[in-house]
Amino acid sequence: MPHANGNFSSFSMEDFLKKSGGYAVIDGGLATELERHGADLHDPLWSGKCLISSPHLIRTVHLDYLEAGADILITASYQATIQGFMAKGLSEKESEALLAKSVSIACEARDMYYERSSEASGNIVGNDRVLNKRQILVAASVGSYGAYLADGSEYDGNYGDSVTLATLKEFHRRRVQVLAEAGADLIAFETIPNKIEAQAFAELLDEDDIKIPAWFAFNSKDGVNVVSGDSLVECTLVANSCKKVVAVGINCTPPRFISALILSMQKVTSKPILIYPNSGETYDADRKEWVESTGVSNEDFVSYVNVWREAGASLIGGCCRTTPDTIRAIHKVLSAGSSTAKPSKD
Repeated sequence: MPHANGNFSSFSMEDFLKKSGGYAVIDGGLATELERHGADLHDPLWSGKCLISSPHLIRTVHLDYLEAGADILITASYQATIQGFMAKGLSEKESEALLAKSVSIACEARDMYYERSSEASGNIVGNDRVLNKRQILVAASVGSYGAYLADGSEYDGNYGDSVTLATLKEFHRRRVQVLAEAGADLIAFETIPNKIEAQAFAELLDEDDIKIPAWFAFNSKDGVNVVSGDSLVECTLVANSCKKVVAVGINCTPPRFISALILSMQKVTSKPILIYPNSGETYDADRKEWVESTGVSNEDFVSYVNVWREAGASLIGGCCRTTPDTIRAIHKVLSAGSSTAKPSKD
């Protein structure tokens, strides 16, 4: 099946969306699913630990999401950094190989999915599995500097005065290069908490002649600004000014805030808007766990989908604590059109 890898100039997110029927489904949460399959993620590397200990579980989760209807897989590299792996005692070469491995695992899952689709008759086979020959993209995840720190600072974006634009560019540079050359279709810069890190990513894309496009996804905890307090509009303008950014949006943010954030971004960009909220649960950075019962149910989450679609989002998925069931429901709602979902009252 054709995909976009290898040449930025040949990729158009608009064309991909057109071929996909005007919208695309992004996959859902990775860590919770890995834990459900038996992974132990009590580690600063979080889901990145599985690149070392249990890559087969990552591939299994990727396949689960593809069979739930996801059109875009995000790799298990969000918290995987060269610096983080080296702190574990790995060499620089071994660390870079693990980053590249995150992409190859997702590509393997896509190939396995295409094989299963070839063997299936029709689009849906038993247990609500979606099996068809659609274009699937692999997005190489780049988490923020705060994700590497593993102290919850990706949820407030306050890195301190010592962390400058130059610091951030130096931290991310080699990681972005390795992921861009590993076979992914695009880079997903995720949970960007402040304007300075968005600027660092935009400059790296241009300065280092990165050959694949990217998306920028910011996070918010008030429905107005990004989590650091920086203006979402200003952050969106940074993304909008970078030609290699082919979509911009929001991730890891409670569902109730998403509609207003979409409308705010639309005022300053014509790029496709992507959203993949978390379940609405609160993350306890001290205990390093999600506070249960603070989120919305799958039914409530999915009840927002057409509202987001109508507000202008064209790429929709889930982030932390969402599951293949969430993605399957999103796929069904979007496939059925706008008449099946009503806005949820929050």
